[in-house]
Amino acid sequence: MNSAQLKIHLLCRGIQLDSSVDLDADARPILRTRGGLASGIEGILPGGLSINIPVYESFAADSPFSLVKKEEKYYVFRDEEELSEIVLPPNPKFYSKKTSSGKLMSRIGVMQGTYLGIYPTDICEFWKTDPPSNCRFCSVGLNLGSTEDIDKTDADLLETTLAAMQEEKITFVHFNAGYLGGKELEILEHYIELIKKNTPLMVGLQAAPSADYSIYERLKKKGVDHLSFCIELFDEERLKEVCPGKSRTIGRKQYLDTIEACSKIFMRGRVSGEIIAGLEPAEKTIEAIDYFAKMGVVSTVCIFRPLIGTQYENLPSPKPEDMIPIFQHLYRTTLYNRIPLGMAPNIKVSIVMLAEEGRGLIEKKGFRLRLCEMRNSFIKFFISLYFKIRIRYGKIRLGL
Repeated sequence: MNSAQLKIHLLCRGIQLDSSVDLDADARPILRTRGGLASGIEGILPGGLSINIPVYESFAADSPFSLVKKEEKYYVFRDEEELSEIVLPPNPKFYSKKTSSGKLMSRIGVMQGTYLGIYPTDICEFWKTDPPSNCRFCSVGLNLGSTEDIDKTDADLLETTLAAMQEEKITFVHFNAGYLGGKELEILEHYIELIKKNTPLMVGLQAAPSADYSIYERLKKKGVDHLSFCIELFDEERLKEVCPGKSRTIGRKQYLDTIEACSKIFMRGRVSGEIIAGLEPAEKTIEAIDYFAKMGVVSTVCIFRPLIGTQYENLPSPKPEDMIPIFQHLYRTTLYNRIPLGMAPNIKVSIVMLAEEGRGLIEKKGFRLRLCEMRNSFIKFFISLYFKIRIRYGKIRLGL
């Protein structure tokens, strides 16, 4: 089992902890800060694949996989068989540091793989309706206040970002917001300007779609490198069941229209449609991948994780054998549609299987796929070089 296959198996099945494991001393703390589908141990598999492995969810208790420590190294076992070494990234030193306002930096932003995730806004309003109309799989409303500070100043955000940049060598900051009555982009725009004016880092954002496409033109001019839209499910009826607030207030059509508009504003590969595999038929997930790819949009496919405390915590986790064909299709389709993969340096996402990581799932490659891989590698060389120069020689300006 190679690293790509193992990543999917671990995302689906989770892992049990052997008595030799010492997470407090050897690993990052398990922080679910505003991670709607995240929780678990951060690890790095051979080949540099970052992963966030479920540990405390009920399905992980039945996992055939176990984490074992031997001679100061960690390994993944399946039953009694040693499968792979795994590196547990240490707890970032900046997590225990405080900003000038006295807030712990771990309550301002968290490492998600190799990038910094920041959630600078109030809780998604779908959690506030009576009854709540939040997405049934999401844990966002369970985390705010317990592991994260609600109020974050400009100084808090910038100081935390600079600390992560210095200690973790981040190249990318991702801003995320739930639904805020249509004010999400207006709020996030300020923070994007803050990071762009003071650091050379790449910036991405995820927020509800706006029908005013001019704001995306403005965001592009201000330096936004990536946009993502969490449509969640491609099947409209299933979306109504799983995400009642999102379906009723925003709607599938608005998501698709905005994604298409942004695909024309930004370059190919700079817009993502985020969907969840395991909560609708696999054919629908594949249909979404094809739909987005035709317009130059890459699909970010999250494997459903039944998180503790959510309305879907007792649903079964998807089977690895059902997920692998989806990610094989994602890899092929993305390249066939000439969407650049893996261009930006040092961006490894732990909570999802990236499209480019699907390469390890392809057993037989035809001429067309090999040709597409060669083309992608050629483009990647120059684009990666551009980003590396931009980040390495970019200036840090503290203009608070």
